[in-house]
Amino acid sequence: MNLAIHLRPSIYCPQTQWKPSTIRPKTPTISTVTKLSKFPSIKSVHGRHDCPPPAPTEKPRWESMLGTAASLYPLYVTIGGIVACVKPAAFSWFVKRGPTSYSLSLGFIMLAMGLTLELRDLFSLLMKRPFSILFGCVAQYTIMPAFGLIISKLLGLPPSLSVGLILLSCCPGGTASNVVTLIAQGDVPLSIVMTVCTTLGAVILTPVLTKILAGAYVPVDAAKLSISTLQVVVAPILLGSYMQSTFPAAVKVVTPFAPLFAVLSSSLLACSVFSENVVRLKASIVGASVASDQSPIFRFQQMLSGDFGIIILSVLLLHFTGFFVGYLSAAICGFRESQRRAISIEVGMQNSSLGVVLATSHFTSPLVALPPAMSAVIMNIMGSTLGFIWRYVDPSDSKKGFEVDEK
Repeated sequence: MNLAIHLRPSIYCPQTQWKPSTIRPKTPTISTVTKLSKFPSIKSVHGRHDCPPPAPTEKPRWESMLGTAASLYPLYVTIGGIVACVKPAAFSWFVKRGPTSYSLSLGFIMLAMGLTLELRDLFSLLMKRPFSILFGCVAQYTIMPAFGLIISKLLGLPPSLSVGLILLSCCPGGTASNVVTLIAQGDVPLSIVMTVCTTLGAVILTPVLTKILAGAYVPVDAAKLSISTLQVVVAPILLGSYMQSTFPAAVKVVTPFAPLFAVLSSSLLACSVFSENVVRLKASIVGASVASDQSPIFRFQQMLSGDFGIIILSVLLLHFTGFFVGYLSAAICGFRESQRRAISIEVGMQNSSLGVVLATSHFTSPLVALPPAMSAVIMNIMGSTLGFIWRYVDPSDSKKGFEVDEK
């Protein structure tokens, strides 16, 4: 993610070619000094001129390859989830060091975000597009928490799974949403600013909403949740932004690698928590498959009726609702198609890594972390699929619609 606005240097590009007039001095001179007033005025590239803009500087091939590798985040999570199912011990080295390893990983992810973030550019975008950004943030913290509670009650989830699903629904938008929005031909700047704003707002909103909605199931310490969110999310972002403005040369060297390392850390975090609980899930699957004399369809139904099936169903419904209601609400409010897609993706894709860290740090039951861990796999598959579908559907009404902020 990059909010940096690069300014091009002023370039001398006159409208007409200057031809010096012939000077015939009355007395011989060695050289003729032309007055400065004879030169045409130098115009900034931001002014009005007839010259074509300079060609954009192409990124080095290795930097483009790093960007492509970072965009494969859904693939990494899917492969990691498969490895966690087949061989859970592959992540034991990381799990044994939890929850400290989880917190450090999330802090690194947020630091990588901060290294590519300039707060002054963020404030500039906030001033230019206040309504669309405010709408997206409100949608994030109303649609998902409300349906997290509704789905947990409709499915009759056990208390630990209910808390995990509600905690997931109260988390801010995830950074993977920016990549998916780009794929879907959505409004990428809107998606980026929504991610940053909801992440900064998570210090207060995530703990408070979790306490209100999940407090009926288990005791929730909103103050400790808020402190943890501040430590592992907001502080690294602000530190990264400070480092970018203070040590720009050093940050410029590191920045191309930051997105790839961030998505690898996020994949490791989600898959490690999933592997921690996969033994229990595999037990429910094996238990449902013991009766070999039953039909495969019936055995499959039994498998899905256990913890494994109920977790998958609840997470699927939560993210589907986020995508659908987020898009529908943006359409009702008159946003353009590209903005609808950005809001839909941003609302539907959560920061599951934050949910994992908060669940493992503040709740005794390991089942609380299961919905966020499962979400990391399911959410990215759903979001990427939606993004690729929208990629081949031209946002045809983008020119016909109106810009809400301009109204």
